[in-house]
Amino acid sequence: MVYIIGGDGTLRGAVKIFNEIQRRKLNVAVVGIPKTVDNDVGIIDRSFGFQTAVEMAQEAISAAHVEAESAPNGIGLVKLMGRHSGHIALDATLSSCDVDCCLIPENKFYLEGKGGLFEFLGIRLKEHGHAVVVVAEGAGQDIIPRSDSEKQKTDESGNPVFLDVGVWLNSELKRWWERDHKGELFTVKYIDPTYMIRAVTANATDNLYCTLLAHSAIHGIMAGYTGFVTGPINGNYAYIPMEDVAQAKSPVGTKDHKWAWVRSITAQPDFQFTT
Repeated sequence: MVYIIGGDGTLRGAVKIFNEIQRRKLNVAVVGIPKTVDNDVGIIDRSFGFQTAVEMAQEAISAAHVEAESAPNGIGLVKLMGRHSGHIALDATLSSCDVDCCLIPENKFYLEGKGGLFEFLGIRLKEHGHAVVVVAEGAGQDIIPRSDSEKQKTDESGNPVFLDVGVWLNSELKRWWERDHKGELFTVKYIDPTYMIRAVTANATDNLYCTLLAHSAIHGIMAGYTGFVTGPINGNYAYIPMEDVAQAKSPVGTKDHKWAWVRSITAQPDFQFTT
């Protein structure tokens, strides 16, 4: 029995291992267990680690809110994990209710002009004196300036190397304020809790979920199945072909009710260009 635990990249590797075992006709069963805090594994309801990540992200947002409130024209900027999907940013925003703007990879945004981020934050600072911005690490990659060589860079898995949107946005916010509000007090408190979120012990919800995934995986193998991923679909635990899960994506649906809740709570713009 081989238990392979990880996210979409790990599961793609698991498919290759499974295929090679099948080619050699070995009596080895293979099962994948979906574990990634980003929650970007497709088909299943959620992956192990996500609930803990949201809980820790909420603590970072709370700290950013306190810091932003403590300074005139204060902005708390929090960068959260999520290269291709903004699930952590979205759920943490809904959980905290302290966020004024949530930026995710699935919803493009822009800085300047009518309906842009700067205009919105300027209004929010004028009304409330502070603001909190949450940005997923994959957001804004299309508008961050980069050289030709940076555009060609890939990591060891062949994925494009992302630039640090948190550092870039921190710099752009300060540049905007200095340009348009010269002489006025302004503070950006930038928080990047990435490794704090990744390194903590799983909370009770994730511990329970992990136990159920483990038991489900063992029962599936003992029943004679192989080449599957275990996970809940609409609350029912299922055995799903590993290749299907490895190829599936789980983006945030910007047309569904959860994103509508975010827009309602934050009152942020839809970032649609206007002429």
